[in-house]
Amino acid sequence: MTTSAEMSRRNALVIGAGGGLGYEVTKALVRHGWHVRALMRDPAKAAAQLAALGHVDCITGDAARDQDLVAAAQGASLIVHAVNPPLYRNWRGLAIPMLRNAIAAARVSGARLMFPGNVYNYAPDVRGPVPEDAAQHPVTRKGAVRVEMEAMLREAANTGVRSVVVRAGDFFGGHSPSSNFTNIIVKPGRLLRSVTYPGVPTAGHAWAYLPDLAEAFAEIADRERELPVFDTFHFSGHWFESGIELAYAVRRAADRPALPIRRFPWLAVKVLSPFVSLFREVLEMKYLWERPLALDNRKLVRLIGREPRTPLDVALRQSLRELGCLA
Repeated sequence: MTTSAEMSRRNALVIGAGGGLGYEVTKALVRHGWHVRALMRDPAKAAAQLAALGHVDCITGDAARDQDLVAAAQGASLIVHAVNPPLYRNWRGLAIPMLRNAIAAARVSGARLMFPGNVYNYAPDVRGPVPEDAAQHPVTRKGAVRVEMEAMLREAANTGVRSVVVRAGDFFGGHSPSSNFTNIIVKPGRLLRSVTYPGVPTAGHAWAYLPDLAEAFAEIADRERELPVFDTFHFSGHWFESGIELAYAVRRAADRPALPIRRFPWLAVKVLSPFVSLFREVLEMKYLWERPLALDNRKLVRLIGREPRTPLDVALRQSLRELGCLA
């Protein structure tokens, strides 16, 4: 049972609370009894939505300014770094300085820093389910940046900065403004007329439902004092042995079994990539749609008892409804 003294220390700073994971982690932390400060450059955009959760203070700040993060983290025992450069742009120039600032804020406040990892760290030939201690040999620029960021956390641990990486694959949810699900699979705000699947149909693919992943964050945060200075956990999510099964599941969740399943125009993306920066970034990660990459969640299960997992059809239907894809 959480004591009143412990509750008084359960202050969390969420950086990027207006984004998909940041918003869901904020909800989950509030549900677990945390008081959350949501740092955003324009808090007015999400203030009403976040304020409805209760125990959330929206404050103005920029993760690119170290003084903003240090000030916002005062009195916090947890910092969730859920911010990324938009549309893959300038990852090295933006992502690394923002994490460096978050590490500085964690050092000053003494808070545990939680960082969402992804699968960019691994080479195409990695064999799954991948455990936390698997070798990381990225083959892309973004993968190299992600490996460097996690190395920054391990290095900071040598000076006492506590952190934990929670890694997941692709994600979906009703509040996911920038994800492969909303950028490729369906079109938010439009009634579902078709489903686009970009991968090799027979290649396995993992999808994490954002509310489930956020619940895992909150449950790890509740037990973070049990962890070493630096630690990593893998979240497996919903695994599709044949990736195309996701498209079938979307049709089933929408109760539209005859919806056409369209192929992604990779050739057009390749042709236009010299002129469209987003297409270049998407093309770089194409290998993740061609080979299976599953994550081993046994370490997470040992810590929290089970991985949070909403039934697939329920999760997809809720996501489609919130994204405005269902009548």
